[in-house]
Amino acid sequence: MKVFSFAGAFLAGVLCTAFLVSFARDHQQGYFIEHERDIAAPGAGPHDGGGQTIAYPFFSKIPGLQLVFRKRLLKPGSSIGYHLQEKDEIYYILQGRGEMNMNGKTFFVNAGDAILTRPGNSHGLKPLDGDSLSVLVNYTQ
Repeated sequence: MKVFSFAGAFLAGVLCTAFLVSFARDHQQGYFIEHERDIAAPGAGPHDGGGQTIAYPFFSKIPGLQLVFRKRLLKPGSSIGYHLQEKDEIYYILQGRGEMNMNGKTFFVNAGDAILTRPGNSHGLKPLDGDSLSVLVNYTQ
């Protein structure tokens, strides 16, 4: 029994050391790389938007990083719920067509559009035409 305990502890130590060495090496080189396939997080639309979305929270586990850089895939019937903005936030439409409601006014957005929402304004976003909408979201924490 002691052999298995020692072997398990040893293996855990080796894995932790390998992870820390890898983390330190990348950090010393001044960059991090993440792949969306490794960080995909299915869930409902934020701000009570409902429906099905997939968030890709790039670099969310990097200590001390104040920048939020997230891709969100809004599936048909989902949305980012209408909410009050407290900080500058940028949405960049990667793919699809959407309908944005900003301070009670509605307008259409398409791939290649960037929308800056300033503090004190309210907005929400949903895909159009039964298609998905892919958006990059960027703000500071």
